[in-house]
Amino acid sequence: MRNLMAFLVGGLFGAGLLISGMTDTRKVQGWLDIFGDWDPTLAFVMGGAIIPMAVAWQMTRTRRPVFGGDFPAPTDPTIDRKIAVGSILFGAGWGLSGLCPGPAVASLGFGGWGGLAFLAAMLIGMGLAPMAKSRLDAGGATG
Repeated sequence: MRNLMAFLVGGLFGAGLLISGMTDTRKVQGWLDIFGDWDPTLAFVMGGAIIPMAVAWQMTRTRRPVFGGDFPAPTDPTIDRKIAVGSILFGAGWGLSGLCPGPAVASLGFGGWGGLAFLAAMLIGMGLAPMAKSRLDAGGATG
């Protein structure tokens, strides 16, 4: 049952990405271009995700998942070097390509070679991330 729910929710998420335009790199780059031809429509997509999730977090504080397991523990809210560097890299990739992990996978169906190249580069970056994390943990962000 848990796998079926994951499949259904994943399909709902993918449909939402497609319908909202989050898989259209021009729309995403338009959202990020606040000093140019800014497209504010993705604010509604973000609100449509953030608001129900905030409500769900409040509702699950004293509950357990219906299909077993536990809800993840809250993460440490401290902003450290790893969070800052990771955020900068994620934001730069998102701004340059107009894709992030979810839309990148969705773009495989229609994104052509560009979507495939992005996904390959993203997977390589994810593979190199543990090495970068070790360097940041050791205090050597550069050199």
